[in-house]
This record gives sequence, C-alpha cells and structure tokens, in this order.
Amino acid sequence: MANPSPRRVLPLLDAPHKGGRSAMTCRFRCGNACDHGVPNTTDNEYFGDLAAAAVSRRGALRAGALGALVVTAGAAGMAAAVPAAAEPDASAAASGKHGKPGKGGLAFTPVAPNTQDALVVADGYESSVVVRWGDPVTEDAPAFDFDNQTAEAQARQFGYNCDYVTFFPLGPNRGLLWVNHEYTNEALMFRGYTDGGAAPVEQIKIALAAHGGSVVEIRKNGSSGRWELVTKGRRRYNRRITAQTRFTISGPAAGGDLLKTAADPSGRTVYGMLNNCSGGTTPWGTVLTCEENWNQYFVGANGVPEEQKPYLTRYGLSTTSAIPSGSRRFDRVEERFDLAKHPHEVNRFGWVVEIDPFDPTSTPVKRTALGRFAHEAATTTLAKDGRLVVYMGDDGRFEYLYKFVSTKRYIHGFDRHNRSLLDEGTLYVAKFTGDSPAAEIDGSGKLPSDGAFDGSGTWIPLVTGSKSHVPGMTAEEVLVHTRLAADKVGATKMDRPEDVERSPVTGAVYVVLTNNSNRAAANVDEANPRIGNKHGHIIEIVEAGDDAGRTTFAWSIPLVCGDPKDPGTYFAGFDKTQVSPISCPDNITFDAEGNLWISTDGNALAANDGLFAMPLRGSDRGHVRQFLTVPFGAETCGPLISPDQRSVFVAVQHPGEINGATPDNPSSRWPDGTQPRPSVVVSWHKQGKKIGS
Repeated sequence: MANPSPRRVLPLLDAPHKGGRSAMTCRFRCGNACDHGVPNTTDNEYFGDLAAAAVSRRGALRAGALGALVVTAGAAGMAAAVPAAAEPDASAAASGKHGKPGKGGLAFTPVAPNTQDALVVADGYESSVVVRWGDPVTEDAPAFDFDNQTAEAQARQFGYNCDYVTFFPLGPNRGLLWVNHEYTNEALMFRGYTDGGAAPVEQIKIALAAHGGSVVEIRKNGSSGRWELVTKGRRRYNRRITAQTRFTISGPAAGGDLLKTAADPSGRTVYGMLNNCSGGTTPWGTVLTCEENWNQYFVGANGVPEEQKPYLTRYGLSTTSAIPSGSRRFDRVEERFDLAKHPHEVNRFGWVVEIDPFDPTSTPVKRTALGRFAHEAATTTLAKDGRLVVYMGDDGRFEYLYKFVSTKRYIHGFDRHNRSLLDEGTLYVAKFTGDSPAAEIDGSGKLPSDGAFDGSGTWIPLVTGSKSHVPGMTAEEVLVHTRLAADKVGATKMDRPEDVERSPVTGAVYVVLTNNSNRAAANVDEANPRIGNKHGHIIEIVEAGDDAGRTTFAWSIPLVCGDPKDPGTYFAGFDKTQVSPISCPDNITFDAEGNLWISTDGNALAANDGLFAMPLRGSDRGHVRQFLTVPFGAETCGPLISPDQRSVFVAVQHPGEINGATPDNPSSRWPDGTQPRPSVVVSWHKQGKKIGS
C-alpha cells in the first residue's frame, strides 16, 4: 500500500488497559469487565493439581488420536529439540525483513509491526473497502450523513462495529456477506457525547439500530480478487437485524419460567440481539451469530429479587448499583433494560442465534440448547455418525470451553429436519489434564521436560435435552445459568477462550485463548501455563478416533504468543528469529492448504493489530508471518478466505478507538480521511494468485 499516513498522536492518550486495549475500548465493548472482579470465584481444581493422576502424553489416547493427524515426524522432533530458555535475536522480526518462502503454500514477505493509520498489506497485494458503517443496506436507505444521523436511517444502513464475517455464494462472481455489529461507541459516533444518561434519546435509538448484523450482496470486480458492494438494482437478500428485531426462542429452555417476562408470558419471543461477536455457519446454509458481552446493557440489577443476584453476579452484572458507570441507558428508550422492573429480561440474552441469510422475511431463532454465556463463536462440524457438533468458547477470564452434540443426525438436503438439530442434544464442558509434574509448570512459559505443553481431556456432560446431568440443577437452570453448571462439574478455567475452529485438512480443533492478565502463580496449569498471560496462546485438540462426537481428546499447545525474544514464547519449535511477533490472538480461519490464519485483538506489543498466517504441518510448522496490519486503534476481526482462495476479508473494528478521541479530535481518519468508520475490507494478490502464495 503506497504512502500510508502516520498516525496522529492525541494529547490525551491513556495507558493501555490489560491486553493492550485502550480504556475507551474497554468501556464501550465490555463495560470495563477487566476492571471488575473476576465473575468466576469457584474453587475448581486447576488441573496442575492433578498431575500425579495424569495420563502420559505417550499413552494410548494420545498415540491413537495423533495418528489421525498429518504431521511429519521431523516437525515433531524439532519441536522437542528447541531449548525453551533460548533468547534469539529478534531484530529481523522487528524489521519485517524476515521470512523465507516456506512449506504449506505460504510465500509472502511479512509486514513489519507498525502504528500507521492505514491498512498495510504484504508486498504484491492490494486492498479496498467493501462496506463501511452507514453505507446503505436496503434499497430505500439514505446515504450516510455523520452530522445528521437518525435511528430510522441507521436501521437500514450498515451498522457500527463489524466483527464476524461469513460468505454465502450466489454464483462464481456474486455472494452474500453476513457481518456482526458487535457494539457501538457513542463517543466516536456523536459530537459532544458524555454518557447515556445525558444523551439525546435519538442517539440511544441510533445505537440500538446500529447493533445486530447485516446481510449485503457483493460482487467480484473483474478477474481480480476484489469484491465490492452491490449498490444498484434489486438487492432482495439485503437485510438489517438490530437490537429491536423480533426473535423466537427455541430448544429445551424455551417457554420456561426463567425466560418469561410481563411483556412475554410465553417465554418464547424476544426483541433484539446484543454484542454479537463471532459466529459460525451450519451445513444447511444459515448463520450462527453469538451474543457476547450482553451483560453491560442492563441497569437496575441492584433491584432484582435477592435470590436472583448470585446468578447476575456470576455473569458479570453489578448488583450493588442501580446504573453502572458508562451505561448506554437503553432503558430510557425501552423499559425492559431495567432489571428492577423486568428481572428476567437479562436471561433472554447470551445465546447463539440462527439466521437465514437467504430469507429476509424469516424470524431469527435463539437456540437455548447451546447454553447461555458470553458466546464468542459457534463452529459446526459433523461427527463420524453424522451428528452435528458445535464448538463454543466463553470469552471471559477463567471461563470455559464447550461443545454441543446433536441427538439426531444431519441428512443432506433435508432442510426441515436439519433445522431441528440445534434444539436437542448434549451440551458438554471441557476438562483438561496435563501430563507433566506441577513443579515443571512454573508460570514462565518454559516448556516442561517432555518438550511440550500437552495432555488429555474429557468432555463432561451438562444436559441432554430436558435431562440435567448436574446435581441440584434442572435442565432449564443448566441452560440459562450454564456458567454455574460448569462450575459445579469442575471444568477447567481457561484464559479467555474465544474462537474454536476445526482444520479442514487434519480434523484437529484449534482453541484461541486471547489473554488473561489475572492468572497468578497459584493457578497456572499446563493448558494455561503463564502468569499474567497478556499475549495469549492457542491449543490444538485431537478428538479420540478423530471423531468430533467422542468425549475424550488429546491436546497440546503449538503457539504461545508474544515477543519472540521472550523465552516464555513458543512457535511450535520453529526458529524464533524468523517469526513475526504476535499478541492476543482472537479469531482464526484456515486456507485450503490447512494453514492457520490468526487475527489479533489488543496487541500488547505496542503495535497495531493484524492478520497472521501459520503453517501447521511439515518443517514450516510454527512459522508465523504477519500478512497485514489494521489502522491505528483498530482490532482485526473476521477473518474470511473466499472459496476460490483468491481473496481474504477482514473486519476492521473500532478504528481510532483511543481514549481522548472525539469526532472533533479523531485519532484515526481511516478509511475516507474524515471520521473513522468501522469497515469490512478485502485483500487480493495483484497477479491473481491464491492468498499467501
């Protein structure tokens, strides 16, 4: 990208919050969750305490499971041979002049870490904006006017912050793009904004309309990998879903007392979805979008019945104040957001939502069989016997990893049958066991004597249909208060489990742990091996028999993120003088070769977030290279590689979101040189080659 402009330094820049985020991001995205106490105060055993009973990494389970992977013996041997305490010179990584073409189909020169207010892509590639905040979605939507916004217009325009991105082909050169709109930042959307209590009611209505998601039709521009928004002619699929759209509730908890309100005594209808982060797709062509930090939108938690308060506290709501600091005050527009008046309304958020992108008249469905927590993603696959499997992370410090396995089997082409699969099955939570002595997991990130952080694990059942497996809890209670059910069965506390994806080449499952600065020496374990884990790591899981429907697995850690100079980092045994620094992995995807593509959120290495690629097989396993960086203050979301492998989409979320920034004093002017506008971008090779080649 030619002549990217330098970022503008603000006079009021704050110190980064935990994980490298700005205080402004923490306020608007998650309600300053990292400044509050950790909701999970249970005394579940950290599995490092169970080392004496742990199975050997060379035991039968791991040997059998790893046999399903296509990993060379040479790569495995190299991983064990690299000394953990080595401190290689990372000057090449800092300059970006590292990275020879390697195996796995990757052959690009990495982008150097930077703080430019631009989207910077690898040499030989181009990029362009596909759709930005305020662009018309429906045919009757007006053009965007920053200083004359209305809720009516926003409900028909592309929403604010964009996170999860997925694609549904309509042919070789056209398709539908689904995009989540995770949250709003009113301080950057409106001039003079202070807080929700003083904001004009119209601004609150605009914020409600800017949440949710969008379906937009896009088309390919010529023979290149460039895609653009269809802006002329009929766009019959285009649709906006907002915080006020009507949804139905399905599954075992639907109609239960915990979901009933005065406005909905049936417990089966709710309006809106909130803070939708990542997601997934189903084999029958629908979107699964996930409600994450929904707890921050409610007030009045101090006024709920006393018996309900422990449940709210476990989900991060303060029950000691009527109006949390920084509240958007949606209750000023819709009373249901005041829990003192409507205490069950909060239970109607925190779900995986299914949406049909091909039917703009369809009613979205909140699927209660998948449990309620801070859902990050919902990745589907099929067990060997045809049952549907959904992997899910609960994005919170010391929260858990889950999966759902349907009771019935997927039948190709039988749409009516398949749409019932998400309503009946077994919800599981993961328990990890390490195979090394607890004394060897010292919190530094140093590998134990066997040369790897690894072990075995078990999926513990929580509920099957209307049958609870948790003593003292009904099935409805397990599904509505899933975190408490997982507490009771002794699940393993993880470092913010976010995206979970399964390799299309090997079948291995990859779990992203973004960070957890609260992990202390007393509670490190082999799956979460660092004290104050501010850079995060990735876990590789191999289900027994390479079958996603099984309840035992082997696991290992191929990537411990951070500065390669830090001896507490690990890149699957690859030469750390040749890798790009990487911090705070968030969402991941795969290319057709099985290479892992990693987007980051909250880079704690004083550089912009970006998109990285890492081979998982052969001698190049662990060779992390940065493919692009996003503008100053932004987070990299998505990512999505097109079916023909010639385009990669990323969502550039919250550009310029730095404390002190305002519309009159922006810290970013990307992408149009005016106000920062969250956008989805596409990158492609200038010569039409596959991404990464």
